[in-house]
Amino acid sequence: MGRLIRGLSKNARFFVADTTDVVQKALDIHKYDEYSMKTFGKFCTLAAIMGATLKGEDKLTIRTDTDGYIKNIVVNSDANGDIKGYLINTSEENFDGLGKGTMRIIKDMGLKEPYIGITNVDYSSLADDISAYFYNSEQIPTVLSLATECTNDGKILCAGAFMVQLLPGADEDFITKLERKAEAIRPMNELMKGGMSLEQIINLLYDDMDTADDSLVEEYEILEEKELKYNCDCNSERFQRGIMTLGKEELKHIFEEEKEIEAECQFCGKKYKFTENDFEDILKK
Repeated sequence: MGRLIRGLSKNARFFVADTTDVVQKALDIHKYDEYSMKTFGKFCTLAAIMGATLKGEDKLTIRTDTDGYIKNIVVNSDANGDIKGYLINTSEENFDGLGKGTMRIIKDMGLKEPYIGITNVDYSSLADDISAYFYNSEQIPTVLSLATECTNDGKILCAGAFMVQLLPGADEDFITKLERKAEAIRPMNELMKGGMSLEQIINLLYDDMDTADDSLVEEYEILEEKELKYNCDCNSERFQRGIMTLGKEELKHIFEEEKEIEAECQFCGKKYKFTENDFEDILKK
């Protein structure tokens, strides 16, 4: 299981997550190459952190459309810490760049229309692009570090993130100190490989560099701790309903040529098989 801590202080809110187990399960399912897995792992982690801002049955989708080696990434998360996703590559021979394009943040909060934010994305500067999204689309200044690192044998060594976001009306002194900390603090992967716990990383984020002792810039409160897991909620009924949208004539044509229809979930790889009997009602209409 992964783990996330969400908290608050007078001038900021923060999220710190260890998603190593989550990203490892994603790799076990999808078998991506090392570069793709590092990028995909960062998006799984981002979805986990952004999912921590959701409530109830709200859902979040992050989707990228880019022109390089990675064509698309789709990652879903919810308020319960469930994460799932998949990635689409171009052919191996087309590794001609990291890829640039757009990223869509889609929040389904039970309203008639979901909220959609769009920003440019460049996989070579992912954290900066996401910080720019928060600043331009949600007017939230953000400090972010994302990490996914693999071992030589393809296992996930560490994956996680820390994110600090200023609250409206934040004090100038706090902003100055946060900017200095953002420049001085080591990346998330180095902190994790150094053995630091999530609690220690939070304390480091709030450590006052202007003092020689363990003084904090300001006191903070931990609001929530939750487990994170890679979890797909696909089922046979959902796929059957999707296939039914093909319509009566198309289904008849398919079953004239094939004995069964096989559908595979892009998120978890599970396969579902359907025969003509499964669509008996619609075929008789």
